[in-house]
Amino acid sequence: MSSLYDDSYYTAKKVDLDKRAIEILRENSWGDYTLPTKGLYPYQWNWDSMFVALGFSEIDLDRAWTEVESLFQGQWKNGMAAHIVFRKDSPTYFPGPKVWGGTHEVPTSGCSQPPVAATIVRDLYEKDPKLGKQRLTELFPRLMRWHRWFHTMRVISGGAAIAVTHPWESGRDNSPDWDDALAAVDPTGVTPYKRKDLGHVDAAMRPTDAEYDRYIKLVEYGRDCGWDHAHITREGPFAVADPGITFILMRADRDLQALAKYLDKESAVHEIDTWLYRSRIAADYLWNDEINAYAARNLRTGQHADGVSSVGFLSYYAGITKPKRDAKLQKTLSRILKAAPYSVPSFDPEHPKFDSRRYWRGPTWAIVNYLIARGLEEYGFEEKASRIRLDTRKVIQDSGFYEYFDPITGEGSGGNHFTWTAAIWLAWASPMTDGCQR
Repeated sequence: MSSLYDDSYYTAKKVDLDKRAIEILRENSWGDYTLPTKGLYPYQWNWDSMFVALGFSEIDLDRAWTEVESLFQGQWKNGMAAHIVFRKDSPTYFPGPKVWGGTHEVPTSGCSQPPVAATIVRDLYEKDPKLGKQRLTELFPRLMRWHRWFHTMRVISGGAAIAVTHPWESGRDNSPDWDDALAAVDPTGVTPYKRKDLGHVDAAMRPTDAEYDRYIKLVEYGRDCGWDHAHITREGPFAVADPGITFILMRADRDLQALAKYLDKESAVHEIDTWLYRSRIAADYLWNDEINAYAARNLRTGQHADGVSSVGFLSYYAGITKPKRDAKLQKTLSRILKAAPYSVPSFDPEHPKFDSRRYWRGPTWAIVNYLIARGLEEYGFEEKASRIRLDTRKVIQDSGFYEYFDPITGEGSGGNHFTWTAAIWLAWASPMTDGCQR
């Protein structure tokens, strides 16, 4: 019998899975942009689209570029690339464009999402520089403006780690990382609403009503102050330094700088140098000796989160290493991999807040696995990177293209026929890909 981690175990089913992954990308594609999945998420989401572009790059590089370009149609004048671009008002999703009350000419949400775009754009460009040169030239100023927005609008004066001012901005909506800060948000007076997500997914897999009340209260706060992002970061009811966005932006800054060099943009190279200079300060701020991992930190109180989230292992992806600290982090990662047959759980399985089925409180996500493994591989931790890749491969092979997966049983959860899971299969998890890029 073939071993669980033997490629031959999957080869017989590989063609069918690749074919189905391509079908999902095509089925969820609406012209120039792609839905995460129909019904549950009927609009264009920021980092979803970037992973979609990565998947499309395996079969249609031109369409991959188009996906990135379409996202930036929703870029604000201040540089922010919004986390949702509302192409129409769908009755299957709440909160829609009217609730957000955005100020951009194309209806969008009022916050951003993890900035993986520059890294994906570099991947696309390096696949075919001739095809990508003009498209990169047009996209580059937009990417610079977005990164500049993060480094000005989402940093508390004197700080370095990137703040999120709404859990949705992190991409990890109900992570235990936000519990302390979210509990301090007073939901009194929130406008009555009806959730739409529970009509598509089991409530046991989604955020609670108490969390949703606070999510909507934060949306109303942003809308009422005219989406003044600097004010929201400084004075708003929720601001948490996020290792996810902080490390993803560090990596994206490095890749954006490489793109600037390709285009001979010397002034941009120097500006990005100033952003990268503060990277280690940000990492130091996020390190928590009590749990031997990088962890979120409430910017209003200075309190660290007390549990290990999967994004804490993105330090390698970001290019941050510190030998003594890495030794501790590797032990933490080994412990978590041992505790979860289908790695990497989004939250520590040995923590009392762990929930194997509820959204970002425990389930495994293929996209985060890809980012973690990419960083580990680049720094020579090939055995762990391979373990994560093969776990991702097996859980998709066994359960299908779900939004996320139970890290203990491997059961698929959330939305099905999910685009970014199909994209990660094509770009990384399939037996016929070469593993992490660059």
